[in-house]
Amino acid sequence: MAKHNQQSGKSVLQRPEKPTLKTISALSGLAVPTVSRALGDAPDISAATKEKVRRIAHEIGYVPNRAGVRLRTGRTNVVSLVLSTEADALNLTSRLISAIAGGLRDTPYHLVVTPDFPDDDPLKPIKYIVETGSADLIIINRIQPEDIRVRYLMDRGFPFVTHGRTVWAEQHAYYEYDNHAFGGLAVREMARRGHRRILLIAPPRDQNYAAEMIAGGRAAAGETGIELIAAGGVSCDDHRDKVEAYVAEKLRRDKGITGIVSASPNATMAAVAGLEAAGRKVGEGFDVYSKETIPFLTLFRPGILCAQEDVAKAGANLARAALHALQNPDEPPMQFLDVPKE
Repeated sequence: MAKHNQQSGKSVLQRPEKPTLKTISALSGLAVPTVSRALGDAPDISAATKEKVRRIAHEIGYVPNRAGVRLRTGRTNVVSLVLSTEADALNLTSRLISAIAGGLRDTPYHLVVTPDFPDDDPLKPIKYIVETGSADLIIINRIQPEDIRVRYLMDRGFPFVTHGRTVWAEQHAYYEYDNHAFGGLAVREMARRGHRRILLIAPPRDQNYAAEMIAGGRAAAGETGIELIAAGGVSCDDHRDKVEAYVAEKLRRDKGITGIVSASPNATMAAVAGLEAAGRKVGEGFDVYSKETIPFLTLFRPGILCAQEDVAKAGANLARAALHALQNPDEPPMQFLDVPKE
């Protein structure tokens, strides 16, 4: 709306007033400190009051001043998700981001993604966040058994959640798909189908979930009398050409292998290309069992056996664990283990 300046005869554009805590206070009938604590998700404010305040804030377009929040509380209201910049052919990264962001929706916290470059020091992005105070909590994945990032965060008492477990898992918040159970599930299914010698294309060996999957597969192999061969020199994260060439050569040399267990859909498709190059065919005396996050592998080859890993569930529970750590720092950490069904 233009306001006329009588002295100059000019019209001056007058900006509408920006909504403040006082605006919400006047509309809600609540004191300003109560409004502030409700927006900050304080545990002593009722859920009904929080919902009322947030609804009014949304309706009037209230946006908190982040600098002011930090000055008043020492908090940023930021959760930082540290993710690798490596290519993601199946868009798992975007789906995980979406799920975590959805879990933080309608809370005071918003999600920021911090890149983790594979050729760089893995501690670099973590140290930057901690030392600059640019987030209140960090979420990390691609977890190693004795992950130096986790050790660093534990030593400094900085809140974090891991997508995967470490050897210190009892001490920190995490969400993990049970890869030990997946390995056992896959091997037992192969045994039921009469296979005696199978190949496992596992995750990179420096990742904790690789150790879990191999251990679960070997335990089930011992119980069922199957011989499980963990592929050496190749992992489910390798380029499809490398996986395809490895499988083709392995099956040409070892005619006794009649099944493959794969840790990822990408590796599965490459392995199928390799086994077909070696003259084998899925469903005709040869079975492939794969983990997948999107139900599409049976469209690629109808005979592929699959176990589902729910990325949306992972993201939602990582967000839950993050909120719990931020809002209840003195309580035991939230820990989720998603066990695949037989």
